[in-house]
Amino acid sequence: MTIDFKGRLADVLELRVGLIGCGSHSFRNIIQAFQFCNIKLVATCDLSLEKAKVYCEKFGGEGYYDDHIEMLKNANVDAVFIIVGNDERGRPLYPKIAIDCLKHGCHVWLEKPPAATAVEIEQLMAASKETGNRVMVGYKKMFVQANRKAKELAESEDFGGISMVTFQNPEVIPTQEQFEMFLVKEKNVPIVAAFMEHLCHPVSQMLSLLGTPETMLFDRNSLGAGLVIFKFPQDVIATINMTCGQSMNGGVERTVIISRSGVESTGRVGGRHIVVDNNLTLTYHRNADFGYGDETNFYKGSPNDNTAVWQPEFSRGQMFNKGLFLLGYYGVVSEFADAILENRPFVDGTLDQAWVATKIFENFLEGPNKLIKIRRN
Repeated sequence: MTIDFKGRLADVLELRVGLIGCGSHSFRNIIQAFQFCNIKLVATCDLSLEKAKVYCEKFGGEGYYDDHIEMLKNANVDAVFIIVGNDERGRPLYPKIAIDCLKHGCHVWLEKPPAATAVEIEQLMAASKETGNRVMVGYKKMFVQANRKAKELAESEDFGGISMVTFQNPEVIPTQEQFEMFLVKEKNVPIVAAFMEHLCHPVSQMLSLLGTPETMLFDRNSLGAGLVIFKFPQDVIATINMTCGQSMNGGVERTVIISRSGVESTGRVGGRHIVVDNNLTLTYHRNADFGYGDETNFYKGSPNDNTAVWQPEFSRGQMFNKGLFLLGYYGVVSEFADAILENRPFVDGTLDQAWVATKIFENFLEGPNKLIKIRRN
């Protein structure tokens, strides 16, 4: 028995889950989403047994542990959410813990980044296949509501296909030497670990929208600002602008999706484009039937011919104006639970996507101004 969005009792099937990692992120964002999803928190686990106990009591669990193996042996859970961090080398702790969970019969939800290398993702794939249990990675940008609506619009017949996409994200691209220290010598290089963590955001959004790229090429300046260019099948180009140095206030991220329709249908610039600003405001730009040089009235054409804007209002206590929903946390948590309960594939956050995202991170080791192929052996 649970409570629905209207505050009514609802008799629905719930996924019984354990939580590994009782830190600030799980407290602020992930566990808060459980109440809106078909999820029952059963057990908590943290290296601090006291913290695991407080989490368990606060969020209605049945047991708490300081060893995840003991939790897996003793708690009756269907799935596990793993929200931990990095080891002393700055590498994600997820792969080993996730494989333990899979082997104990549990489905697994991982926070990003799931691993430092594509080989580790392949090990997760093998364990998932061997056990029959599934793994989803918590790439929240794939489930940001404005991004999902932008994807829907971009895939519509009206848009006319995608020509190119630009993603703006304020990251610092480390040097080739720093990547070598982290990936080859396995030293803890904080700037590379931070890049690994934050690169997931634009890359995961790109993979959800466009699929797997064929090649990548990047360049950076001495400050670490730079540009990454990806080439996709069907002659689609995407760029990620790493805009370190920008203000972190007033809109950190921006996505622009350009259609093919204007160039292909008229032979001149002027078709469609979609803009997502600050993960919040979505604008679909279309062209009214204007001439050139002789127009006296801008306010012409029907609503279906002109620009449309989506911007949530914040006057009423709606679900849609809560950060858990706008920022993708509800979406990425509920998708995991619903897909497991319905025995269907995940719409996003798959290990195949995680492999590509992790491989893109590893490819920065090759250095700037090199055309790098993205493919599995």
